[in-house]
Amino acid sequence: MIKPKLKNSFKVILIIAIIMIAYFLNSRGIFENATVKDVKSYVLSYGKLAPLVYTIMFTLSALTLFPDSVLAISGGMIFGFFYGTLYTIIGAIFAATLAFFVSRFLGQSILEKFLKHNKIKVINAVEKRGFISVLVLRLIPLVPFDVISYGAGLTKIPYVDYIGATALGIIPGVMVYINIGNQVGNSNLVQLLKAVLVLFVLIGCSYIIKQKGILNKIIGISERGEAFDNNKI
Repeated sequence: MIKPKLKNSFKVILIIAIIMIAYFLNSRGIFENATVKDVKSYVLSYGKLAPLVYTIMFTLSALTLFPDSVLAISGGMIFGFFYGTLYTIIGAIFAATLAFFVSRFLGQSILEKFLKHNKIKVINAVEKRGFISVLVLRLIPLVPFDVISYGAGLTKIPYVDYIGATALGIIPGVMVYINIGNQVGNSNLVQLLKAVLVLFVLIGCSYIIKQKGILNKIIGISERGEAFDNNKI
């Protein structure tokens, strides 16, 4: 067991590290109002290291709350469908892991002080249904990725269940966004329109599921919506 004083010291170090990373990213302007083209240019500037840089950017997005969709579309433009999907899934898993352990280590009381303005709440349903809850939440694009990651870290769900559900649940959404980026890169208007249509269908189905209360029933959220907040960060 880690002694309380030592654990508190680790927390302070972790907070300082997060602040320093966030400051560095902000000072470099990496995530500041970046567009898909900006991300593409930045990643490609590293040449052969582009896949590594892209994966690191996706991982650190958990600390900046930068839109994952922008990064994913950029990944499709840069690497194509297959490698774009591969690198994005890896980056998303790393980002989910980072947020999960930051949340679990710092604890609810500390996180609320930093994140209360983003209205991030504990996903209480994860406590009850674990793997299934995370899997379904990952499949629904209306639920912010980082909200799930930080919320799950505040629960007692085993990491193996959490990351397994995450890895499976993000596949459809990642493939949709990567395909959009890939078609933009190929300048194929017809295929791009089809890819965007698939995205709208996915979002539409998710919205219907949410509005009908089906999502709440599947993952065990109360009708008052106490388990999570759907407001955008």
